[in-house]
Amino acid sequence: MAAAVLPVAVFGCRPRVAGGVCFLEEQVLLHAAGAGCLRLHLEHKWHNFIPGTEKSRGVQALAVSPNRRFLAVSEAAGEQPVLAVYDLSAERARRRRALATAELPARQAVSLAFSPDGRYLATATAMPEGVLTCWLWEKHQLEAAVRLLAPGSGPCQVSFSPQDSTQLCITGNGFFKLFKYSEGNLKQMNLQKGEPENYLCHAWLSEEKVVCGTDTGKLSVFETGELHWETNLEYRKPPRELEEDATTKEYESSLDVSCGLASEDITQHSSLPQISAVAAYSKGFACSPSPGVVLLFEKTKGQEAYEESQEIWLPQDQFRTEPKKSDRQDITCICFSPSEETMVISTNKNQLYMFPMVSSKLIREKTSYFAYLNFPLHSDSITGLDMCIWKPILATCSLDRSVRIWNYKTNTLELCKEYQEEAYTVSLHPTGLFCLVGFSDKLRFISLLYEDMHVFKEFAVRKCRECSFSNGGHLFAAVNGNVIQIYSSITFDNVTNLKGHSGKIHAIKWSADDAKFVSCDTHGAVFEWNLMTCKRESECVLKTCIYSSISLSSDAKIIFAVGSDQTLKEISESSMSVTSDDQFLLTASEDGCIFIWKVHDKEGGALKGEAKAEYAEEVLIMKSDIDEKSQAILDLQICVKDLQTESDYELRLKDLYCTGKIKALEENFTQEIDSLKAQHQILQAEKEKQELQYECQLSELVKKQAREVQQLESASNKKLLMENERYEELQVKSQKMQEAYERKLHSLEESKSTAVKELTERYEEKLKQKSVQLEQAKENMRRQIQAHEEMEKQIYEDGDKEISEIKNKYEKQLSEEKESNTQLKGEIGVMNKRLNSLQKELKDRIRDIEEMRLEQQKLENIIRALEKDILALKTEIKERSDTILDKEKHIYDLKMKNQELQNFKFVLSFKIEEFKKQIESRENDIKTMKEQIQEMEEELEGFHKESTQLKLNITQLQQKLKASYREMDKERQKKQDMETVIKRFKADLHNCVGFIQDSRKMKDGIRELYSKYVQQSDVVEAEAVDTDLQKQYMKQQEYHERSLAVLKKKVLKDQEMHQAAYMRLVQENVSLIKEINDLRQELKVANTQVHDLQAALRLNKKKKAIQDTAPSSELLSGPAVLRLNPEMESEKIIEIQQLEIQYLRDQIQEKGQVLNCPSSVSFSQKSS
Repeated sequence: MAAAVLPVAVFGCRPRVAGGVCFLEEQVLLHAAGAGCLRLHLEHKWHNFIPGTEKSRGVQALAVSPNRRFLAVSEAAGEQPVLAVYDLSAERARRRRALATAELPARQAVSLAFSPDGRYLATATAMPEGVLTCWLWEKHQLEAAVRLLAPGSGPCQVSFSPQDSTQLCITGNGFFKLFKYSEGNLKQMNLQKGEPENYLCHAWLSEEKVVCGTDTGKLSVFETGELHWETNLEYRKPPRELEEDATTKEYESSLDVSCGLASEDITQHSSLPQISAVAAYSKGFACSPSPGVVLLFEKTKGQEAYEESQEIWLPQDQFRTEPKKSDRQDITCICFSPSEETMVISTNKNQLYMFPMVSSKLIREKTSYFAYLNFPLHSDSITGLDMCIWKPILATCSLDRSVRIWNYKTNTLELCKEYQEEAYTVSLHPTGLFCLVGFSDKLRFISLLYEDMHVFKEFAVRKCRECSFSNGGHLFAAVNGNVIQIYSSITFDNVTNLKGHSGKIHAIKWSADDAKFVSCDTHGAVFEWNLMTCKRESECVLKTCIYSSISLSSDAKIIFAVGSDQTLKEISESSMSVTSDDQFLLTASEDGCIFIWKVHDKEGGALKGEAKAEYAEEVLIMKSDIDEKSQAILDLQICVKDLQTESDYELRLKDLYCTGKIKALEENFTQEIDSLKAQHQILQAEKEKQELQYECQLSELVKKQAREVQQLESASNKKLLMENERYEELQVKSQKMQEAYERKLHSLEESKSTAVKELTERYEEKLKQKSVQLEQAKENMRRQIQAHEEMEKQIYEDGDKEISEIKNKYEKQLSEEKESNTQLKGEIGVMNKRLNSLQKELKDRIRDIEEMRLEQQKLENIIRALEKDILALKTEIKERSDTILDKEKHIYDLKMKNQELQNFKFVLSFKIEEFKKQIESRENDIKTMKEQIQEMEEELEGFHKESTQLKLNITQLQQKLKASYREMDKERQKKQDMETVIKRFKADLHNCVGFIQDSRKMKDGIRELYSKYVQQSDVVEAEAVDTDLQKQYMKQQEYHERSLAVLKKKVLKDQEMHQAAYMRLVQENVSLIKEINDLRQELKVANTQVHDLQAALRLNKKKKAIQDTAPSSELLSGPAVLRLNPEMESEKIIEIQQLEIQYLRDQIQEKGQVLNCPSSVSFSQKSS
């Protein structure tokens, strides 16, 4: 019997899928799960799984058409990527198209989008060398493709405009591009300006607006490719963390400075804003700037910007050991239901949350919280899966350190608990009341209570990868390295140890009677153990195969093993188990998804276990929990009694209050009833009076009616007598007419034949003429049709003339019609009488007379009708003449207004030209002012350079002067000394010359002179004098250097002052330029306001006021009174700048004088 499986329920969500969550209907949600997609009904909780292709490694991107009928899926199957379109209209979705082409490189699509009409499908491959393609998917035709070059890798997103099927938007790392599809090409519409941003997501707000989010927290709204609105979002902390930060602020302030700096660096690194998801709805859009929060933005009243209206946070998972970390998940996708009543999000931790938008409309709280879509799911790969016999439950453990108990009948999560260590394996007791969980540190025996999991016993088995209860539940096996340990689940003693494996043990399995035990490892060994002897009975070793799972037949004679050689099928990345009644197959995968498959027979036959199974409903509960609950029940009962007494007392008080109120109301009502009765009696008396009055009036009216009837009868009798007299007169006239007609009959008979001939000839000629005229008329009609368009234009201009002509025509026609009516009346009478006389001759005279009478009556009726028509035509002529006069007046008024508007337009154009000339002149003044400012700045720079050069020259000259003064002093001193020595030498020489006769005395005198004037002591004294002079020179040099340093400091201060004054001038110039620009804008605004007011008031009263009171130039120059005359302003600015320049020049001169003063002072000191 061949069996097949169908998916019944799926618990899990695949993360990091582009467009991974979307609504198909108001209550039907679609999201990626495992290697396919899941349709989930939010209210009825039914699941409908859409499987992917064979050997699929998972879905990467999803897209649903706007009519929600088709689903596009991008997945990787084997080595080639797959892009398929599914039809969702059937109960089981079926594949419609698989898109592929040899022209493009085989790269997986990371983003998909349908056009608004559902005809086109856009795809984008991964960066940096991505490709944007546009498919006509129903015809399997590639319409266009564009290569995209990005500076780096990262997520990219493509989407169509919500109303234009030819406009696309794609964003990614370093680019934001808009494309237009036309004639088989994708043409870029926008040019990216500014620095490139890393755009993570985007959404269309309208036909032309796109909102984008970056990795730096920047939100930008682009309208037709141009930046329209922008804001930077900050990193958000949850409200609970903010409260805790406020309480721990004092403690943090007391910490070390170094620790504080380190923690600040860490927080700054981890608290950078990043907009990971954006979705649009009718009022605005939603985005996620930080982990765990979604912000709602709504349009402002002006609809030019968006403001934050609400923030929604993820809830804390109370099952986790650290609930605070549960709300710090990155939000990867946001979607709204078709009616925008529900918002659903997915996170990077495989979780789905929902938020009712109706509550945000009603409550309008600033902060709200999401709720789990169904229940918390596994956020990491599932490592263990097992089920029991007594209950329809299964247990799973995952690397997210949680253990969960699921009910596969009701599709609910019954228990969940998170631990400190990672869980590698799990096994359920056959009763479903206990479970074994292998953690990284220990193996724990856990009791499954009513609302909790209680660790009952711990075993020192580290990193236990496999454990299993026996089918009877009295034993359990645990893998400890390469050893299998068998424990008693009653005494928890280690019964035996099974040794023999050399590799890691991957799977263990009990036989149906628990007498045998089978295990397999990574070295290709499969051992069969006998638990009675605790020895190995048989073995099978295949070293080339790494076994991953094992199973036994019901009689334990056949062993099924699965490994890397794929002899049966490799199940290396998932866990699998079948229920005891063979109705359900349970699988778990690495992405945290749990699949429940319904097992059925392909041939339609019944499986052996399809009879309704009976499951146990017992649960465990702790005695302490029972005591706590009983105590809580007692406390609540006491509270109920207290509340009952309080409510009874309050009810009594309310009864007393209500009875008093009822009495007061009864008194009031009785008083009102009495007053109403009195009013009723008064109204009844008035009614009787009015009835008497009406009866009197009726009697008077009856009398009046009788009188009027009598009067009318008398008047009608008189009229009848008059009509009888008229009738007699007409009868006499008719007899006379008859006699005259008989006379004329003879003449008419003679002229009749001649007239008939003439008429036939005449009418034949007329027929010929009319045929010619018809041909001419046809030609004229053709010409008139051609000239009709030109005539329409002239009709409006000649309307007034035509109205007057028509009036004259109608008056002439009226006069002609009156004359023709009289003629026709005569002719008609004559002709009828002639005809009647002819017939009377042929027939009896009596019938002719009766016919004449009848015809006479008809003619009288016709005459009366024609008279009435004439009166109606006269009234119409009057009405039309009145309307013509009104229209002429209206046309005259419009012409006058048009003339006034033209005159005012001429005045306004003249004034606009004058304003333009003024603006040009002012702009020229501004240009000249700017040039003057630049020249003044250049002059200032030149003055600065000259002042520095002069200061250097002054210092050099001062030093030279000081050196020359010193040399002059030395030379003067030497000269004075030499003069004194020369004088003495002359005197001594003169005395010595007196002994010229005595040679000895002469010789002695010369020796004395030599000894006196040429000695060593003089040389030494000269040297001592030179050293003293050098010391004095050094002192003076130090003094002058000090004074030079002081002067340099003063010069630096002066330079700083000059620089500050220069900067102040520049700032004043900038402010003046800003004022000029502001005044220009004010002038433009005033001009527009004046123009709008004049257009609104139609310039009637305003024109008269302008002509009577003041010239139009004063009215238009009114708004400019708010500012000064620009010429006066420019003159004042020039005067201020000239004063500043003069002030700077004076300061430069003062500094030069100060620099010259020290040299003169030193010179005076020297001279003294």
